[in-house]
Amino acid sequence: MSDYKPTIGLEIHAELKTKTKMFCRSKNDPHSPKANTHICPVCMSFPGTLPTINKQAVQSVLRVGTAINGTLADYSEFDRKNYFYPDLPKGYQISQYKYPLVSGGVLRDIEITRIHLEEDTARSQHSDENKSLIDFNRAGVPLMELVTEPVVHDAKTASLFAQELQLLLRTLGVSDANMERGEMRVEANISVSRDDTLGTKVEVKNLNSFKSVEKAIEFEIKRHITHIESGGSIVQETRGWDENKQSTFSQRIKEDSEEYRYFPDPDLPKLHLSDIPEFKLEALTDSLPELPWKRRERYLLLGIKPEDAEVLVRDKIYQDIYTSELESLESKETLMAGIQLLLSDLRGVTPTEQQLANLKGALSVAAQMYVGGELSSSAAKQVLITILEKGGSVEDVAAKEGLLQVNDDNALMEYITEVLKENPTVVKEYTSGKEAALQFLVGQGMKKSKGSANPKQLADLIKRELS
Repeated sequence: MSDYKPTIGLEIHAELKTKTKMFCRSKNDPHSPKANTHICPVCMSFPGTLPTINKQAVQSVLRVGTAINGTLADYSEFDRKNYFYPDLPKGYQISQYKYPLVSGGVLRDIEITRIHLEEDTARSQHSDENKSLIDFNRAGVPLMELVTEPVVHDAKTASLFAQELQLLLRTLGVSDANMERGEMRVEANISVSRDDTLGTKVEVKNLNSFKSVEKAIEFEIKRHITHIESGGSIVQETRGWDENKQSTFSQRIKEDSEEYRYFPDPDLPKLHLSDIPEFKLEALTDSLPELPWKRRERYLLLGIKPEDAEVLVRDKIYQDIYTSELESLESKETLMAGIQLLLSDLRGVTPTEQQLANLKGALSVAAQMYVGGELSSSAAKQVLITILEKGGSVEDVAAKEGLLQVNDDNALMEYITEVLKENPTVVKEYTSGKEAALQFLVGQGMKKSKGSANPKQLADLIKRELS
C-alpha cells in the first residue's frame, strides 16, 4: 500500500458575515429559530425580481485574497450554475466560473487555485414521517468558496489547512466559520496513484468537523487502494461521510462543469473592481489586522512555547487578556510567569468569559508579585482563582487569605522547628545522604505556612539547620 501516492484537493465553503443576503436586502440570519422569516421575492425567485450585488460580501472575499497574497481580479462577473434541487428556489445558483474574484495565493504552504463568491442554498430538513421541509432563511446567504490546487498528500495536512483558513476568516471578521453550524463546510477531492499522474478523483462532501476531514480522507485512501489492488477501478463520484459508521457512502455520479451549463448572469452588472476605491489593493491591505501567522511568529520570537503561542493565536479571549495584561511587561521572566498563570493554571479550571473579565488589572500584578517573591506560584494561582469568582485586587485577596509569601528567616524557622521535630525519620534519611527527603521536609513546611512560605528559603534554612 505504501507504493500509492494520495493526492488531495480541497474545496471549502464559508458563509460570510454580512448584514444582508448576497443579492437582496433580506437579513442574513440562516440560523433563525423561526423558519422562512428572512426571505423576500428576490431570494425566493419570484417572477420579475432583479438581484443586486452585496458590496460587503465582495470586499470580504477580496480581503481574504489580499491576506493570502492572491491575485485580485480587475474584471469579474457572476454566472448561473444550472441544476435542479428542491433547496434551490431559482432552479439555478448564482456563482462565479470563468472570472473569480481571487486567483492564486498561498496558505500554510498550500497553493490556492481560486476564491469565488456565490449564494448559498436553502436548508432541507427531513422528518421521521418521510417528509422533507425546506427553510429558505439560508437561501441567498453570501458563500465564499476557496479551492486549493491538488497538492496535499495526507489527511493531517488537509485538516491543518482547514483549521488555518478558519482562523484567518475569524481574524478578518468575515465569517464565524463554525463547522458544527454549517458556516464552514469542507469537501475533499481524493485520488491515489502509483506515479505522479493523478488517479480518478472522488469528492467527499460536507465534512463538518476537522476530525471528520481527517477520518474521511484516510478512509477514502484505504478504500481506493484496496479496491484497485483487488482488480477494480475507481468511479468518479460524490460521496458522503457517515459519522456513526466512520465510512463514506455513494451519493451520486460526479458531474463535470459542462453539465452545469454555466453562462453569465444577464441580470447582474460586470464588475470593474479597480474603479471602486474600497477594492483597491492599498485600501484592502490597510484594512487587514495582524494576520495569524505573523502573530504566531511574533509570540515565538518572544520565547513563548509553541503550544501556548497557538492558544494565544486561536483563542481571542485569551489573546485579548494577553494583550491588555501581559504584552507591555518589560521583564521576560514576569511575562513567562504571567503566561504560565493564564494558560496553565487558570485555563485549566475552565473559567467563563465573565470570570475572565474579573482578571483586568490582576494578572500582571500577580505575575510581578510572584517574580518578586511576594507570592508563591500556588498562592498566585489561588489568589487569581478567588478573583475569577469574586473579583478584588491581588494585594487585598492575598492579605485576607494569608497568602503573602513569608521571607522572614525567624518566622520560617518556627515552621522548620515544628517540621523537624515531627519527622525524625525523614531528618535521619536526609542526614544519611537521601536528597529527596529534603523536598518532603520543604513540603511539610509549606503546609505549616498554608503555602505562604518561600520554598527556596525554606530549603536553604533546612539545609543550614541540618548541616
